[in-house]
Amino acid sequence: MRRYAYAIPYWLWIGLFVIAPIILIVYYSFFDIEGHFSLVNYETFFTPVYLRMTFNSFWYAFLITAISLVIAYPTAYLLTKTKHKQLWLLLIILPTWVNLLLKAYAFLGLFGTYGAVNVLLETIGIGTKQLLFTDFSFVFVSVYIFIPFMILPIFNALEKLNPSLIDAARDLGASEWTTFRRVIFPLTLDGVKAGCQAVFIPSLSLFMLTRLIAGNRVITLGTAVEQHFLVTQNWGMGATIAVFLMIAMAGIMILTGNKKWGVRQ
Repeated sequence: MRRYAYAIPYWLWIGLFVIAPIILIVYYSFFDIEGHFSLVNYETFFTPVYLRMTFNSFWYAFLITAISLVIAYPTAYLLTKTKHKQLWLLLIILPTWVNLLLKAYAFLGLFGTYGAVNVLLETIGIGTKQLLFTDFSFVFVSVYIFIPFMILPIFNALEKLNPSLIDAARDLGASEWTTFRRVIFPLTLDGVKAGCQAVFIPSLSLFMLTRLIAGNRVITLGTAVEQHFLVTQNWGMGATIAVFLMIAMAGIMILTGNKKWGVRQ
């Protein structure tokens, strides 16, 4: 009985800060801007404007995740081979301790017309370029912010990898590429999945970077949620978009999860 009593704070926390907000969001999604019960928000969501917004959200989230993975995997692999791996890992984690807003404003200075990047481009003869308020700047800053969350799980998976398996593959005549493709990558796939979850899911609902770095050139579902709750005061439509975001995120977690349904562990 005492064992169940210890779980009460946990269930209270889950109920108040997870289940209750989800119920409220679903509840508000059934009311129009005038407060009348209606399905108009769901009908509106399936119009070309919001479907285009949904496509943009998934496309940019995929792009950010793919670039992060391409950079993070070799980085994590090299980290496992370095002498002072914990120090290098700390340096990678360190930027995550800085407030997201501060990092966004730092890039505003770096990518600005008179920023350090344009000064460098001018010095080497390329000339000043419009870097801010572009798709490139949005993806670049997003990758910079999320890449530590991709590196960490992959690094942990590589660290747990039994070196004798790699030695066995080489003893059997496997090349470096074959060893990676048939041994290393499959055995670290759980780390890759965890990293993709940690990057793709928050990337799907970005809104602050779309405003500050992309200058609202990139419009995502996260931007729409912010606009409906804070500007148009159409909480019903904002809640409806949030419902679809939650469904999408839950689907991604199921698809990239490690649970093998129907198999006894």
